[in-house]
Amino acid sequence: MAATQSDAPSSLANVDAFNALASDKRLQILEWLKDPVAHFPPQVDGDLVRDGVCSMFIADKLGVSAPTASVHLKLMTDAGLLIATRIKQWTFYRRNEKGIRALKSSISKSL
Repeated sequence: MAATQSDAPSSLANVDAFNALASDKRLQILEWLKDPVAHFPPQVDGDLVRDGVCSMFIADKLGVSAPTASVHLKLMTDAGLLIATRIKQWTFYRRNEKGIRALKSSISKSL
């Protein structure tokens, strides 16, 4: 069945999300951020749940450099899977549950 005009925007938006999910490291980040208190140490700035986890903690836990983590986190944010919050000179990331639910719904309707 061919895609219709109305199908195109959601299908194209899903491509970014699928690309973001096509990495074990990014899937691991999503898993850790389900329960940030269990997976990350307390932070000086920003609440782990309300504000998210500092990108430096995520990079350290992944075992990658800050620039590498930044690429992963930006891709996931651009895909609507994460929300970035800037506090002072740091960026904190938390799951975008609304975006994740929308992707799940879109997949369910498409398949």
